[in-house]
Amino acid sequence: MATSASSPGRRSSPALWAGLFVIAAFAWVLLIRQSPGMPSSMAGTWLEFGQFLLLWVIMMAAMMLPSVAPVSSMYLTVIRSRGNGKAVAPVALLLAGYLLAWAGFGVVAFGISWPLGKLTPMGTGMSAAMGPSRLAIWSAAITLVVAGAYQFTPLKAWCLRHCRSPLGFLLHFGNYSGRLRHVRVGLYHGGYCVGCCWSLMLVLVAVGVMNMAWMVALTAVVFVEKVWRSGAAFGYAVGGAMLLTGLLLPWLPTMQTALLS
Repeated sequence: MATSASSPGRRSSPALWAGLFVIAAFAWVLLIRQSPGMPSSMAGTWLEFGQFLLLWVIMMAAMMLPSVAPVSSMYLTVIRSRGNGKAVAPVALLLAGYLLAWAGFGVVAFGISWPLGKLTPMGTGMSAAMGPSRLAIWSAAITLVVAGAYQFTPLKAWCLRHCRSPLGFLLHFGNYSGRLRHVRVGLYHGGYCVGCCWSLMLVLVAVGVMNMAWMVALTAVVFVEKVWRSGAAFGYAVGGAMLLTGLLLPWLPTMQTALLS
């Protein structure tokens, strides 16, 4: 099966790959600078919704843009093949649509983080030395089991196949017309990406959206799944590890401290 990370795509637009990694790196810098002043959960009133959504979009830019580089590269090739010399704007609009899809899931994440916010170590007002509450532990454990099980579902496999080999999709939806056609393409592809990775982002909500260690780990998982030749098999291995971790977490204090503090 052809993958989205084929070397021709990478060779055809090295500047695009580099640009996306630079944008992602800048988003990481923003998150790292922001994290000391932010709680591990952004749950709160709806007055904080805008703050949460902005943070969420920055997080998605940091975590997801490297993995969307192959799709952007293919789209750039399609645009250029049709004689459109101004290909930067279409790709930028594609990425805007992609992040818009993740912003939509951010609304769901906010709704979930609201009740979970009181279950995280920071949400309970407990010190790090006291460790996470039992409710926080069970919340994280259940979320890990759900995320791990989803890795083995047909829906996950279907969405991942699209993300790994989207050329046919791009050729078809490249025929969209209108001023927002590129945004629509990005939004459609982003919907598949949300279908592929929503459970991984749900883990991030459960363990704390500003947990940098988890953010880095999940970013690596998403990138390897989509880009590596054996990404699908890797996803199964990640699912098994999440299932095992979720089952063991409530009973191992050392694991609780390592993963949730």
